[in-house]
Amino acid sequence: MTQIIRSLAEVGTHYDVLFCDLWGCLHNGKAPWPAAIAALQAFRAGGGRVVLMTNAPRPWKYVAEQLDRMGVPRDAWDLVVSSGDAAQDAMFAGAVGRRVWAIAQDKDEGFFTDIPEEWQDAPPIQRVPMTEAEGIVCCGLFDDLTEVPEDYRTRLILSRERGLKLLCANPDVVVDLGEKRVYCAGALAEMYQNLGGEALYFGKPHPPIYDLARRRLGIDDNARILAVGDGIATDIPGAAGEGIDALFVTGGLAAAEFGPDVENPDPAMLEEWLAMRAEAPRYSIGRLR
Repeated sequence: MTQIIRSLAEVGTHYDVLFCDLWGCLHNGKAPWPAAIAALQAFRAGGGRVVLMTNAPRPWKYVAEQLDRMGVPRDAWDLVVSSGDAAQDAMFAGAVGRRVWAIAQDKDEGFFTDIPEEWQDAPPIQRVPMTEAEGIVCCGLFDDLTEVPEDYRTRLILSRERGLKLLCANPDVVVDLGEKRVYCAGALAEMYQNLGGEALYFGKPHPPIYDLARRRLGIDDNARILAVGDGIATDIPGAAGEGIDALFVTGGLAAAEFGPDVENPDPAMLEEWLAMRAEAPRYSIGRLR
């Protein structure tokens, strides 16, 4: 049974490191939540370290710049690790070939052009039409404000028939942009698999992003880590797979499932919902605070 807590401070002293999700926990895609920022600042003031772990399909520095523009202070975190970092490493290693059909927006440009130091001497990645590609790199829909995955069905069927692998730079299926729910790269990867294609994942809940976070922070297997997130298909199973505790933020993607008070989830509704999904995070909280 998950333990519902009122604040991170109730359990924070039991942990050395937070792997904290962004969208749905620290901000809503447009603005940060002050209480969440204060919780992270307090955790760091007590000696803890905070890794902002996100399934954003861009290298970490672009995520950090976005947080700066939102007004998230730098003293709320130590490190940003993104799905884009882990997926970019795989792309430059040639996981889907070097001639790729890129499903991406202008904001994802850095994923292709900001070459990590360790890959400076690697053969270049060329973006080509789908009919000339060796593989697919999916950072998200071309226009996530107007498109849905079904708009891609024909192109994905043709890609499957050509035997192309799809590298998914963001395993999230949906996120809430303010009050609007939009589809992410994970939705296209899921559709591609359902059509019989092969998709490769590197963000949560898959191991590469966790391995990358540990390496960059310089921690070993003895570090006490708490994963904080609102993704029942990403953050929570990802933590379980890594053998670390999880704090489920119920007021994120699934906020409507636990009663009218977002800050105070109904215990019975929460337990039933978690049981139906066979997930058991150690802690739950309405909103990170």
